[in-house]
Amino acid sequence: MAGIEAFLDMMSAERGASRNTLEAYRRDLLAFETHLARQGLSGNKATREHVKGYLAHLAAQGSAASSQARRLSTLRQYYAFLYAEGRRTDDPTSAIDSPRRAQPLPKILSSEEVSALIEAARREADESAAGRRLLCMLEILYASGLRVSELVTLPLSAVRSREAFLLVTGKGRKERLVPVNRAAREAIEGYLAVREKFASSGVRGGTQRFLFPSSGGEGHLTRRRCHQLLKDLAVKAGIHPDKLSPHVLRHAFATHLVEGGADLRSVQTLLGHADIATTQIYTHVANARLKATVTGSHPLSRTRAKKT
Repeated sequence: MAGIEAFLDMMSAERGASRNTLEAYRRDLLAFETHLARQGLSGNKATREHVKGYLAHLAAQGSAASSQARRLSTLRQYYAFLYAEGRRTDDPTSAIDSPRRAQPLPKILSSEEVSALIEAARREADESAAGRRLLCMLEILYASGLRVSELVTLPLSAVRSREAFLLVTGKGRKERLVPVNRAAREAIEGYLAVREKFASSGVRGGTQRFLFPSSGGEGHLTRRRCHQLLKDLAVKAGIHPDKLSPHVLRHAFATHLVEGGADLRSVQTLLGHADIATTQIYTHVANARLKATVTGSHPLSRTRAKKT
């Protein structure tokens, strides 16, 4: 216990740790001491295996990876202090990896939800020019998986041809070709017929070069406005607005491709990811489908299902 108090005094005097921070350190260190005491040990005698065993104990108790990482961080600082003070000749926390936080899966929409969004947007398109613009934005996002920044800065020239692809400038000024399906092309044509309603020649003439012009200082529709329009559409489609954003549509594009059997390299190219590791998050869908296929099709799985 003397070591803990000395450590806390140092953190307060030399590093200016707040009262709350000191209390958090105290709780973490006392919890470790209590765990070791059940084994007849003290923190000063702890080995690397004891620290690993403590982390395993926390995991078994359902402690989140972030909580485990925080407690390990406390122990690292504590034992670094003991080593520097000559109270120990080694550091039992060395070479112990921090528990990895689970990578959150991206929010996605089902095919049915996307269909509901498109139907709602088509109803809007039948009623107003703003509706045609919204349908165009939605169809492009879902057909091509664009980032919202790529969508709002699309030049008008990108859709002037009748090619089935758009030339998009992404991160790092890298260009890539993205597909435009028939539905997206039709939505683009419908919007182009009313696009001049949104163009304002009085703003530096810049609005004339963007597909989605605006009278704002940037000359094009802002990302924030795009978010707002999609959330309003979600409500009209019977979907909670928190579930929808331009990036969620990008996730839906990629996930539905993987569900349909697209290879990861192709999805990487379409999304404009520099590293395929970024794209691998979408394999969770493929893995789930594979598991369902084995469970439903393998003879042993069917046999066990009948027995139960």
